[in-house]
Amino acid sequence: MGDVLKVENLEVVYNDVVLVLKGLSLACPRGRITALLGANGAGKSTTLKAISGLLEAEDGEVTDGVIQYNDEPIQGLIPEKIVRRGIFQVMEGRRIFEDLTVEENLKCGAFTRPRSEIAGSMAKVYEYFPRLKERSRQLAGYMSGGEQQMCAIGRAIMAKPELLLLDEPSLGLAPLLVEEIFEIIKRINQDEGVTILLVEQNARAALSVAEQAYIMENGRVVMDGTAKELLNNPDVQEFYLGMGHTGDKKSYRDVKHYRRRKRWLG
Repeated sequence: MGDVLKVENLEVVYNDVVLVLKGLSLACPRGRITALLGANGAGKSTTLKAISGLLEAEDGEVTDGVIQYNDEPIQGLIPEKIVRRGIFQVMEGRRIFEDLTVEENLKCGAFTRPRSEIAGSMAKVYEYFPRLKERSRQLAGYMSGGEQQMCAIGRAIMAKPELLLLDEPSLGLAPLLVEEIFEIIKRINQDEGVTILLVEQNARAALSVAEQAYIMENGRVVMDGTAKELLNNPDVQEFYLGMGHTGDKKSYRDVKHYRRRKRWLG
């Protein structure tokens, strides 16, 4: 099966000064969902932007390490070329075109595809998200947050990616909608065979659909394993699943029995 994506010893610097990623390494097995978890500021979104080539717009750059997609390095490629190779990112915060209709938003995702394939992909999006079909002629800016998130994910499906990068798809959504969105993410992975790298703060939701996961802290991976292993790990339960018995917020570095894998030194 192999890995669609391999990131090895990645370093990212913003504004030539701020070191955000400090030797990060991870891999995404083909056809699987991989979760990337961590608190705000851990470097999760920066990791996705490094993969999709969007760092330059924010004065960031990869200063060390390798990003391999299907065994070929892609760091330094412009975003359009990365999309054409089969990688599509759904940005945090539902970055849709508010002044376009739902249908027009979806068609934007298919700009690299032959016109003959657009109708079939549109039908597939409407199958996953029936509400989008009902609102296809409506301006996207007037939809609810959950519907806008559906539109953003639907636009990604239109691109027919091999690797889908999802940045905080549950952000700002009601619990019932979160459950619905994650169920659809799982279906997209299973039905379309799309490899997914999922960035989330909602660890429980992410681990419910992922097969493996990495946990980041301060620009580094500090733990990784299967979703089942991490769900049963007492440190993960305490810090990310709210199952601990202590009232003080801690860092993983404060847990003496936690054995951190120093992947960034490998």
